[in-house]
Amino acid sequence: METLLLVLTAGVCAFAAGVFTRAARHRHRFLLRVEHTHAGEGYDEEGESAYEAAHTLAQSSFRRDAHSALLYAALTVVAALTAVLESRAVAAVLALVVVPALFPLWWGRRSVAEARLTQERFEMERRAEETLSQGDLAPRAWAGRLAPDDLPDFAGYEMGRVYQAGEGVMAGDFFDVFRVGPTRVAAVIGDVAGRGIESSITAFQAKYLLRVFLRQFRDPAQALEELNAQMSSIERAEEFISVVIVVFDTEAQSMRYASAGHPAAWLWHEREVQPLRATGALLMLDPDSTYFSREIPLDSGDMVLMYTDGLAEVRYGDAQFGEDRIAQHLRRDPTVSPDVLCKSLLEAARDFADGTITDDVAILAVRRA
Repeated sequence: METLLLVLTAGVCAFAAGVFTRAARHRHRFLLRVEHTHAGEGYDEEGESAYEAAHTLAQSSFRRDAHSALLYAALTVVAALTAVLESRAVAAVLALVVVPALFPLWWGRRSVAEARLTQERFEMERRAEETLSQGDLAPRAWAGRLAPDDLPDFAGYEMGRVYQAGEGVMAGDFFDVFRVGPTRVAAVIGDVAGRGIESSITAFQAKYLLRVFLRQFRDPAQALEELNAQMSSIERAEEFISVVIVVFDTEAQSMRYASAGHPAAWLWHEREVQPLRATGALLMLDPDSTYFSREIPLDSGDMVLMYTDGLAEVRYGDAQFGEDRIAQHLRRDPTVSPDVLCKSLLEAARDFADGTITDDVAILAVRRA
């Protein structure tokens, strides 16, 4: 019985020795690859430090697996010989276990440094994750300045909006809704060409300058001309802005709009969807550009739908979502609430693009109740 148990023990130890031998072989190949890479490339001080860290960790892993392989190999021999030798030889055979046990005594002087290196590596990875997290939060925080979460209440009108910043970049789309008089509310939506921090700063400047000019000038076309003159003085040759402004007059029950090269907004009026097309050129192309506005009476249930080109230009292969689909979406159910309309439009664009929208998208809808 004892002999059978010893044979089984020897078999299990032999299997364990084989597992750790394979692991040690893989670790050794990785260690050689680290050393080979270091020998074949020049490193600066930071690269040398990274190499030393990688080399130390690889060497430590190899030693642990090699030690385990040797230990289980020795135990295999012990169990096998104990099964066939007489009992007086057992003590001598068991002494073989001492051989692999000596290795940790030699390697132990490096264990503190290896533990410290492991801790430092963990801290570096944690700080890197925090940095990446902050990098993701920054565009979102900036987008919050370009697209307000809270819209003002004004009697007799309902509003809805959706804003989605592009992936991994600072947003260039913006919208705003604010009072410009006791009975007048302005809705603005715009898009700065280009991507990155400079375009986002330009969008921020345009948004808040429009707040000033729309309170100063009753006609939105005049506000656009003043904004164009101011923004054109900034020497950014590759930037331009498209923007549409709609000023709602709650007393006159009408709206006046002006558009600087922006994609057509859509108006549900007189039981039909009508385009509100551009009334002047893009901003920042010519400081002397002129603009005009149009005034339209509003009936109960009339709704204005504004958006940036990130919605119309959503793609699936070579096909675009397009302005006609946007108009059709409004035409299909003009009685839907503005908030639901904006959200369903974004979902329709996502479905069209198979779930991927990489550009900024802003949608704003206002309806006379």
